[in-house]
Amino acid sequence: MTINLTINGKPVQALQGQTILEAARENRIVIPTLCYHKDLSPVGSCRLCLVEVEKMRGQVAACTTQISEGMGVQTETPAVIQSRRLVLELLLMNYQDSGYSARDENPNEFMHWIEHYDVQRPAGIKSTTRFEVNSDPNPFLWVDFNKCILCTRCVRACAEVQGRFVWGVGERGNEARIIAGADTHLIEARCESCGACVAYCPTGALDNKLSLGQGAPEKTVTTTCTYCGVGCQFDLQVKDDHILRVVSNPKAPVNGMHLCVKGRYGYDFVHHPERLTKPQVRRYLLEGQPKPGSKQTDRNSPLWDWVPVDWDTALEVTASKLRRARDLYGPDRIGILTSAKCLNEENYLMNKFARQVIGTNNIDHCARL
Repeated sequence: MTINLTINGKPVQALQGQTILEAARENRIVIPTLCYHKDLSPVGSCRLCLVEVEKMRGQVAACTTQISEGMGVQTETPAVIQSRRLVLELLLMNYQDSGYSARDENPNEFMHWIEHYDVQRPAGIKSTTRFEVNSDPNPFLWVDFNKCILCTRCVRACAEVQGRFVWGVGERGNEARIIAGADTHLIEARCESCGACVAYCPTGALDNKLSLGQGAPEKTVTTTCTYCGVGCQFDLQVKDDHILRVVSNPKAPVNGMHLCVKGRYGYDFVHHPERLTKPQVRRYLLEGQPKPGSKQTDRNSPLWDWVPVDWDTALEVTASKLRRARDLYGPDRIGILTSAKCLNEENYLMNKFARQVIGTNNIDHCARL
C-alpha cells in the first residue's frame, strides 16, 4: 500500500510500514545517522536522525518512526539542527583519536557529521585516553574503544550478520562499554575474525590491523573472492599495484557487506614472492625423456626442473599424459579430485569430464571450505 506524505514540503510516496528515514532515502533526502544501518535492526539510540513531524510533540527518531498517510516531516529546521549539534557535541566529549590512522586512509561517518555540522569539543572538556589502544591480541582486528560512541552497530552486525554474538554491552550508565564475551579477548569469545564489526563501525573504534598505516588508495577495484565457490565480491583498495586493504561492497549481489576471514584478510598471497603466475611443467616431459628415478641423485637431475610454459603447452602435456594412462591402464586407474574453491558449474563440468571423457566414476570433492 502506498502512503502519501510530505518531507520538507515536497510530496513523496512510500510503502506502508516504512520509516521516515527509509522514505527520505528513497527520495534522495539526506537524514544523518550513526547507529542506523540498513542491514541491521534499528535501535534509535544515537538520536542524530531527529526530525520534526506535524502534530507530534517534540522531535522523533526518523529511523524508528513509521510513516502515515498525510504525515508532514521537516528534517532541517533550526531546532532539529541544534539538536543534532548537541548530540554530536555530547558524543565528542568522550571521543579520543590517538592519530594512528589518517582520515584519508580511514574516513568514518562520525567525523563526517562532526565536520558537516561544525561541532567542536565543549570548552573545558579535555580529551583523555580511557582505554588501551590496540587492546585486543586478535591478529586481524584493531580495537580502540576511545573512539567508541556506543552505537552498538558492532554488536548487531556480529549477531545479525555473522551470527556469532561475540560483542555485547557491559556495565551501565556512564560506565557502559562494549565488551567481547564475558569481558574477555575476542578469540576467547568465539570470534571468527570475519571483520563484520569493522565494516559496520562508523567511528574507527574497530579497524583492520593489516592495513593500518598503508595510506590512501589510488584506485578501487571490484573483484570476486578466490577462496571458495560462493562468489562473494568486495573492493580492493590499491596503490602502486599493491593491495592496501579489502573493503566490503554493499552492492555485492551474493554477500553484500558480509565476508569471512579468508575473503577480508587473506589477500597477502597475491604479493608473495613464491606465488606462481604461469603454468610449470617438468623438463623431462617437455623434452620427451624418461622420468628420472626416485633416488635423491636422480631428483637433482636438470630433467626434474620445473619450466614455466604457456597454458596451451601445459594443457597439451596434461591431456596427452591422461590419454596415455587411460589407454594403457584403463579409465579406472585415473581419479579426479575437484575443489570447493570452484564454482558449482566448474565442478559439474569436471564431473562430465570424468564420466564422459575419461570414462570413470572415480571423482571426489573436498567440501571442507
